[in-house]
Amino acid sequence: MNLIFNIKDRPSLLKTFLFAVQQLLAIMAATIAVPAIVGHGLTASAALFGAGVGTFIYLLFTKSSSPVFLGSSFAFIGSMQSAFAGAAAISIGYWGLIIGAIMAGLVYVVIAILVKFFGVKWIDRIMPPVIIGPVVSIIGLSLSGNAVADLMKSSVEGGSTYVALICGLITLAVTMLCSTYGKRAGRLIPFIIGILAGYAAASIFALIGHLTENPSLIVINYGALKELDFAHFSGYLSLPKFTFLLGGEEGFKGITASYLLTVFAAYVPVAFVVFAEHLADHKNLSAIIGTDLLKEPGLTRTLLGDGVGTMVSTLFGGCPNTTYGESIGCVAITRNASTITIWGCAILCIIVSLISPLVAFLETIPNCVMGGVCITLYGFIAVSGFKMFQKVDLNKNKNLFVASVIFITGVGGMIVRFGKVEIRTVACALILGVLTNLILGKEKE
Repeated sequence: MNLIFNIKDRPSLLKTFLFAVQQLLAIMAATIAVPAIVGHGLTASAALFGAGVGTFIYLLFTKSSSPVFLGSSFAFIGSMQSAFAGAAAISIGYWGLIIGAIMAGLVYVVIAILVKFFGVKWIDRIMPPVIIGPVVSIIGLSLSGNAVADLMKSSVEGGSTYVALICGLITLAVTMLCSTYGKRAGRLIPFIIGILAGYAAASIFALIGHLTENPSLIVINYGALKELDFAHFSGYLSLPKFTFLLGGEEGFKGITASYLLTVFAAYVPVAFVVFAEHLADHKNLSAIIGTDLLKEPGLTRTLLGDGVGTMVSTLFGGCPNTTYGESIGCVAITRNASTITIWGCAILCIIVSLISPLVAFLETIPNCVMGGVCITLYGFIAVSGFKMFQKVDLNKNKNLFVASVIFITGVGGMIVRFGKVEIRTVACALILGVLTNLILGKEKE
């Protein structure tokens, strides 16, 4: 690809700003979706702030040589939910998010050290595509129930399921049409356009509902916007609700050994899967920009940046980070690989997270609209997993059994409990897949 700006190039201030805005629009929908799905008081503003800080750290570790943004990871949604499910109190769950992210980040750090001394061939032996592909697919498929439930869910008590469904389907349709047939800008930010279309539809229904005194037509809650106080300066700027503040001292004291084991089982196996995603994303980006990022700045540096960035990001926003395909796609579309753009996007993320009216608007996005977006986002995760093992020979019984075990245990929602310790679906599927692969060994030709 003929790049307009290479990694170390410096576009003009105006161009840098415009490129950064495009990056922000490309990554925003997915970044704010994760806290909205997990709930429990997690906010879009804190997630954006954490993503910006995490990206800063990634850029520092990679010597500003890898043009990719780190945003909230969908792979860890199940892990994040289990942090609250296994907690005796919600305040403990916030600390569970932080501790789990530290555990996941340490996985990256350990792999980075191993890669530094032993290279990457051992990774393919332990987790070949026949394991990673199906597990990535299971991450998307295991979340599908959440997407469908949200698609038909009103954000206001008494709101019609059918009105919510219409708004969600409008979101889905506009997103697909923009991505498939849209012009350059439409293809760059289809999720943003889809969310705005669904939001507009829900607002029209709400207006009709108020005028006709029919509450069933109201599926959008404007409460967050009504709470804004524009009479004071605080009405325009405010700090997000950071995760480490939500947990509090009492929440930290309530952590038990069994809870830590549950968090470990929820986060660490998924971290290995996200590592494979990290590797694939950097290979993809390398092909786009014509520079092998696995050699310069090197896989060790990118992993350290991702791992440490995840730890710090979660302190603020509660969401572990991952490299964003939307960001990579933005580089491909704009032909701009300058990392100054990524710095600019990270700064804009932090600025946006402090603007109260914008944050309030994000908090009023209806569940059904997010459900419409999540159908595509979760679907992309599932399909990307299929792509990872499309070249695997499934005529070989070994590969067939490995993939079958992962898919059936994953789709079936297998969860194993040892007392208060719980091993969630994705972790079970990954563990059984690895064991099946090791037991069957190398199949004879």
